[in-house]
Amino acid sequence: MTDPTADQALLEEKRLFPPPPEFAAQANARDPEIYARAESDFEAFWAGLAEELEWFEKWHTTLEWTPPHAKWFLGGKLNISVNCVDRHAKGSRKDKPAILWEGEPGDVRTLTYEDLYREVNRFANVLRGLGVQKGDRVAIYMPMVPELPIALLACARVGAPHSVVFGGFSAESLRERINHCGAKVLVTADGGWRRGGVVPLKKWADEALEDAPTIESVVVYERIGERAHISMKEGRDYWWHELMEKAEPECAPEPMDSEDILFILYTSGSTGKPKGIQHTTGGYLTGVYATTKYVFDLKEDDIYWCTADIGWVTGHSYIVYGPLANGATCVMYEGAPDTPERDRFWKIVEKYRVTIFYTAPTAIRTFMKWGDKFPNSCDLSSLRLLGSVGEPINPEAWIWYSSTIGKNRCPVVDTWWQTETGHILISPLPGLIATKPGSATKPFPGILADVVNDQGESMPPGRKGYLVIRRPWPGMLRTLWMDDDRYRQVYWSRFKTMYFTGDGAVRDEDGYFWLMGRVDDVMLVAGHNISTMELESALVEHPAVAEAAVIGRKHEIKGQAPAAFVIVREGYVPTEHLAFELKNFVAHKLGAICRPDDIIFTADLPKTRSGKIMRRLLRDIAEGRVLGDTTTLADPGVVASLKEKYAGDET
Repeated sequence: MTDPTADQALLEEKRLFPPPPEFAAQANARDPEIYARAESDFEAFWAGLAEELEWFEKWHTTLEWTPPHAKWFLGGKLNISVNCVDRHAKGSRKDKPAILWEGEPGDVRTLTYEDLYREVNRFANVLRGLGVQKGDRVAIYMPMVPELPIALLACARVGAPHSVVFGGFSAESLRERINHCGAKVLVTADGGWRRGGVVPLKKWADEALEDAPTIESVVVYERIGERAHISMKEGRDYWWHELMEKAEPECAPEPMDSEDILFILYTSGSTGKPKGIQHTTGGYLTGVYATTKYVFDLKEDDIYWCTADIGWVTGHSYIVYGPLANGATCVMYEGAPDTPERDRFWKIVEKYRVTIFYTAPTAIRTFMKWGDKFPNSCDLSSLRLLGSVGEPINPEAWIWYSSTIGKNRCPVVDTWWQTETGHILISPLPGLIATKPGSATKPFPGILADVVNDQGESMPPGRKGYLVIRRPWPGMLRTLWMDDDRYRQVYWSRFKTMYFTGDGAVRDEDGYFWLMGRVDDVMLVAGHNISTMELESALVEHPAVAEAAVIGRKHEIKGQAPAAFVIVREGYVPTEHLAFELKNFVAHKLGAICRPDDIIFTADLPKTRSGKIMRRLLRDIAEGRVLGDTTTLADPGVVASLKEKYAGDET
């Protein structure tokens, strides 16, 4: 995979943006020695940050590292809901807004830390009343309403690992995740709003539960009302509001060992089946607390808005746990950025006087496409810091974001991390590091990242290689749920004592990291990891499909878009109608985000003599590049016919 030279367009990016002097003078991290101190004793660095949290019992050992397994803050006991809610609600932040929520139709709610304390305690008692005990798993499938973070924090309070399933995923995806983690309770809603339409969450949940034997109870939050047209199953389904009315307002928090499981979050894998990423309590909270504080330079009077969905790890770490552990005021928005108009995000920034704004390159490119008139029609003067997350951001989008949204006065923190890493690992500290458009810049203090070749040797500047992390960090995944062998194989088999990220990267002469995207068969679609194998498996379940190969092709807005090369079975005719049917079939099985943009029917696929599909060549075809080496193909003529077909027959 390692190339003699990297993408020269990136490495030739010479524009440098030093921290604004006024910002730097007041930044949470303004002493450049923070990097040297963290490097001289990284365990002590992280321990110092952990001490800023509230513990029932302090740890006796900071780190136990037996590759590939790490344990942090051994012997320490804490509860995350206490750190995110109680210590603020019982102190000076009692009346401070914790959540400023806006629904897509325009309804609004404000929850102070005292309100949040009451709701979390009550729902924790609801869970206990349904028989949930420490260690029981709770699945959560909800829209972006305040009850979603309340449910997460209530699970943390009683010691029940939660597994959130993104509300855009299908019934089948929900069922698979429920069954894999053995969830006892499902928390859902009658529906959610998206672009003026109803997302039928309860209907999809009912389909999922037709074959989910571990679920004993379902709690349903009423978001939509009569228009949702749902049914409630006697003895299994309960209304959120009815249970909450009867619940006691105080629930004693469960003392959790630092290494007890906090949550399981499923992410796509190159072998097809989603992986249950397992995060624990003390190390994860330390990591998200510290990175929120320093990367976003969070201050007491900030209004912070991360636009992610809590169904993804960004929402877990940087809507719920990190900001609330810091006592922040967080904006939450339920709907789409173009409803009712394309200025909705900027109207929200103006309305709530948002100071910190964290979104994805996919969204930024979309905003660019829509034009400057929408942000320019709103007052964005409250903004003081901008963030980017989910995938590498191209320099043009970075510059537009900085100039049009930030008016050239807001530092831009481009952040690299993963579901597996738990928290940000590479990002500028905005008061210290000069930024370059398109680069995530340097690792967070205490993080030892490297770019290596196939032998695990560090690559010199300008040479592309694999991004690895050379030592443990607090928020790292501990294993995969019920599959430690796969954990070892996926992340540790290539380099043994170094964490393999699955991403390609290059460093420039200044030591800045430039991310190059995935090096395995996982696409990064709108910032979300989607397995090509998962889509292929779904396609071949359709009776018309004999074989399929899926690749991610470059997309102006989404970064990558799924393109499927399909061989149909005998008796079926490849038509536009069948292509439309296949796209919808995949969307139904896996969720709308997995819907292929292109279906290309073909009589054959490019394969090696051993039968391996050459997806590299399919990517070359889909992106109109000069074809790479074809000497290992069993039939080179297949590529030529496909190239001709793709150019004139995208469906």
